[in-house]
Amino acid sequence: MTQKQYRLVECPRDAMQGLRHWVPTEEKIAYLQALLEVGFDVLDACSFVSPKAIPQMKDSSEVLSALDYSKTATRISVVVANDQGYADALLHSAVHRIGFPLSVSETFQQRNTHRSIQEAMDMIKPWSAMAESAGKDFMVYLSMGFGNPYGDPYSVENVLVLVQNLVEMGVEDIALSDTVGLALPHEIEAVYQAVREQYPGMNLGLHLHAHPSRAEGKMLAALDSGCEWVEGALLGYGGCPMANDEMVGNIPSELWIQLLQSKGIKLKINQEALHRAQWMATGLFSKYH
Repeated sequence: MTQKQYRLVECPRDAMQGLRHWVPTEEKIAYLQALLEVGFDVLDACSFVSPKAIPQMKDSSEVLSALDYSKTATRISVVVANDQGYADALLHSAVHRIGFPLSVSETFQQRNTHRSIQEAMDMIKPWSAMAESAGKDFMVYLSMGFGNPYGDPYSVENVLVLVQNLVEMGVEDIALSDTVGLALPHEIEAVYQAVREQYPGMNLGLHLHAHPSRAEGKMLAALDSGCEWVEGALLGYGGCPMANDEMVGNIPSELWIQLLQSKGIKLKINQEALHRAQWMATGLFSKYH
C-alpha cells in the first residue's frame, strides 16, 4: 500500500504581517533564506497588498528579489487582494503560487479586502486563467470556513456553494481556513468530508489558527478527512490583523512535523536548518512583536 503524502507549507507572511514594529528588509531576507534551507514544500513568503492595509509587507518585491533560490526545491507562494498586487505577483519570476483570500463570511470579506464576496468572486475567474497562462498556480484561501464570530450565516452548505462556484471557475486548489480559531474537530471533519465527497479531485489544504494546547484534535480531524496539504508557522507566531481584536496564532510548524512523522509520513526536513530557523524566529519575533 502506497504511503499517503502531505505537503507542508511554512507561512512567514502570516507570522510577520501583524507585527506592530517594522522588521527591516535585510532581516526578512535573512529569515526567509534560512527557511528556504529547511525543506518545506512551499514557503508562503509575503503578500502584494496595499501598504496602508499591511505595512509590514510593503517590501515584498525587494525581499523576493534578494533571495537565493539556487539550492532549494521549496516553491514560493504569495497572497494578493487587488488588481495591482495580482499584476505584481504575476510578473515576479520567483513566485510559483498566488493565493487569494475569499471568505464564507461577508463581514470578514469586507474587513479583509474591502469588497463583497460577489465582488471577490468576480475577480477570481480571470485571475485563475491568467495565472495558468503565466505558468503559476492559483489557489484560494476559504477563510471563516468553519464558522465566524460576526453572526454571519454559516453552514456546510454555504461552504459547498462557494467551492462549487470556484470549481466552475477553474480553481482546483483551496485551503479551508479557520482564521480566528473557532473550529472544533467534528466541524472540521464534517466540512472536509462534505467537500471531498462532492469534489474528490480537489487539491484540498488547511490553514488553521488555534492555541497549541487545543490544536492536535483539529489537525487530526483534517488529516483523517481528506486534507492533502497543511500550513503552519514556526513557533506558532502570527494571525490575521483584519480578523479580530485579539489575533489567534498559527499552528506551530513543529507540531505539524511531529504529527505527520508520528503517522509515518516521510518529510524532507533538514533538522539542522530547522533548528537554525527556529533560533532566528525566536529572536526576530521577540524583537519586533
